[in-house]
Amino acid sequence: MTTHLSKPADLLGMVGQEIGTGEWHAITQHQVNIFADATHDHQWIHVEPERAAKGPYGGPIAHGYLTLSFCPAFLDDVLKIDAVTAAVNYGVNRVRFPAPVPVGSRIRGHVTLVSANQKQAGLECAFGVLVELEGSDRPACVIETVVIYR
Repeated sequence: MTTHLSKPADLLGMVGQEIGTGEWHAITQHQVNIFADATHDHQWIHVEPERAAKGPYGGPIAHGYLTLSFCPAFLDDVLKIDAVTAAVNYGVNRVRFPAPVPVGSRIRGHVTLVSANQKQAGLECAFGVLVELEGSDRPACVIETVVIYR
């Protein structure tokens, strides 16, 4: 489901509403390795599949921050705004990682608009994102991310 709006100000009347559920995104070992290289986090539970197979998760898992970094993709999956000159990641108010994301699994975002406030810099919106892990009862990640629309 995609919510299509003509301008960012249309979000002002949508606080508390579900924006949508996005597409599934596969998590591959290649992605995990590239993320490890980019962040210098080469912990064996992420990048050593043979060793990780004997570890606590039965195989390699994605970095929590890799899961978090999917936020822009989750928002893009569910929200299209025509008259936007820029959508700037402003930060996160809260983030938790309730379940590990095994390499080879799929995740998707369920997005709700938590708040929308007009600021001098633009429309500041906080989105609640629940990251669903396919086949799991627990979410992979729960995020409140903040975006400024100009």
